[in-house]
Amino acid sequence: MPLAFALRDIDRDYLSAAAAGDLARVREALAGGANRDVTDHEEATAILLAARGGHHDTVRALIAEGVDIDAQDQICANPFLFGCIAGDLTLVRIMVEAGADITRRTRMGGNGLTPAAEKGHREVVHYLLENTRINVNLTNNLGWTALIETIILGDGGPARQEIVTLLLRHGARSDMSDPWGASPADLARERGYDEIVEILEQHGA
Repeated sequence: MPLAFALRDIDRDYLSAAAAGDLARVREALAGGANRDVTDHEEATAILLAARGGHHDTVRALIAEGVDIDAQDQICANPFLFGCIAGDLTLVRIMVEAGADITRRTRMGGNGLTPAAEKGHREVVHYLLENTRINVNLTNNLGWTALIETIILGDGGPARQEIVTLLLRHGARSDMSDPWGASPADLARERGYDEIVEILEQHGA
């Protein structure tokens, strides 16, 4: 029998309320005996469902209830990683301040900094680098660092230039090549990102 149909009604209502950001219903379900760490058929917790909906007050309330903030669903998402991927700085800040495990990996093997850099979320990148000890040189399953990701998956514009600068200032290694031996400077040069090449060279590339 599918897991979704095995859920108790109160647990199902709890998850539904969290996804909708209905805090009163969430609290009612918990008071009625809902399992605070129950998951849906994709192994998503209530706090992840609330995070996906941008319901920050519900996320905060669930943290106060002592839910597992690091639990990951079937595609390795949790509230912290979702915030990094979505560029939701408020959510990222909430989760870091709540003590989220920033070493957890995405389904591609990156940490939260990796998708934030990849997608050009410069505010999230800046926050993580300034306020945590996240590994700036982590290599994901593709053999790419956050520095390489923001170069090869971006447009080379001002936001990407700022991210490259931030990463380098916080210890990103410009000599860490991709699996085929191309350095960040090589990759930027191939794409005609002259400003990024100049930034890399200024930092010893």
